[in-house]
Amino acid sequence: MIERPQYVNEIMKYMDKPFVKILTGVRRSGKLTIMLMIKEQLRQKGIQEERILHYNFDSLQYENMKNSRALYEMLSEKLKKSKNRVYLFFDEIQEVQDWEKVVNSLMIDFDTDIYVTGSNSRMMSSEIATYLTGRYISFHIYPLSFREYLTFTKQYRALEDIYKEFLSYVTAGGFPATHLYTMDDEERYAIVKDIYNSTIFSDIVKRAQIRKVDQLERIVKYVFDNVGNTFSVSNISKYLKSQNRSIHVETIYEYLKCLENAYIIQRCARYDIKGKEILKTQEKFYLADPAFQYSVLGYRMDSFSNMLENIVYLELRRNGYDVYVGKIDTAEIDFVAIKRNEKVYIQITQEISQKTTQEREYGNLLEIHDNYPKYVLRTDTWAKGNYEGIHTMHIADFLLLEKY
Repeated sequence: MIERPQYVNEIMKYMDKPFVKILTGVRRSGKLTIMLMIKEQLRQKGIQEERILHYNFDSLQYENMKNSRALYEMLSEKLKKSKNRVYLFFDEIQEVQDWEKVVNSLMIDFDTDIYVTGSNSRMMSSEIATYLTGRYISFHIYPLSFREYLTFTKQYRALEDIYKEFLSYVTAGGFPATHLYTMDDEERYAIVKDIYNSTIFSDIVKRAQIRKVDQLERIVKYVFDNVGNTFSVSNISKYLKSQNRSIHVETIYEYLKCLENAYIIQRCARYDIKGKEILKTQEKFYLADPAFQYSVLGYRMDSFSNMLENIVYLELRRNGYDVYVGKIDTAEIDFVAIKRNEKVYIQITQEISQKTTQEREYGNLLEIHDNYPKYVLRTDTWAKGNYEGIHTMHIADFLLLEKY
């Protein structure tokens, strides 16, 4: 296994603390592997194997344990026999009905330390708030960052120039399964398409009992085709009507929510920089991984700049920032990233070859009169320096920064 210390180290801080550790994220983002790494950490600390119990509810082996009562009774019998703390690992636990009750009871009734994974935001539902109030901490596991991508790829080939590697990362995406050995785009996108299909049909169509799958797929393609563009539900409705596909606005809202719940897309609201308030119209959406777009719609050069935004958005989220599209009067800032008392402003462009582009990218940031860091991120290799206090750098260099 190739280590992912950013996640493992953060989760291990809560080992033996009275919190359920919940690992969430899109399917195949590496949650199970991280769970296995945590188990290995426990072994290295001297925890005996019989005190580490692991259950994967995607497996038919536990088909009869998807009822909360049956699961609790089976575990109770095992835990009663233990005189020491038992470490419980539950993979894809959302498959168990009322799993929150089981976990809550296990914490109360026995000496346990519990880790769970899940691939939809049912993991963050109101039931968790009801049964696990103050007793859980969640960790969103993302596909590979650029730094992790470099770690993975250097296991099977010599790394090229860092900027060439970045271009490969943009098109390859970050699903760990696609970076375990050398593969071409066709093989890589086939794997990602399978991840997409299993998520759509298992976590959305089946769970939400969607009958008109073709409607859902049209909405998915619209969202994928408009990554990084502001749009509203009414825009989707008008688009579908132009294709003679009428669909109720509330249904579109529901489908978008389902895609969010399965972590395929993430919503990015707009933020009024002067008024310091979150706006509720004309949001943007970003994908869990750029490879989703390429595997579903195919590769297009005109989507490259949008994927650059997508990658920077995901990196900011990985590092714990709440991310918004900035609005200042009539101008737009690509990202306003906020974490506690920290704030970062970011503009993204492929290159600056014309004066009008420079005026737009730097000019919008110069309208912000505070002392928080401001960046213009580019893909031309000579993108370095400082322009009136605004940092200029290659996106690859930004992704490898320890601190902004």
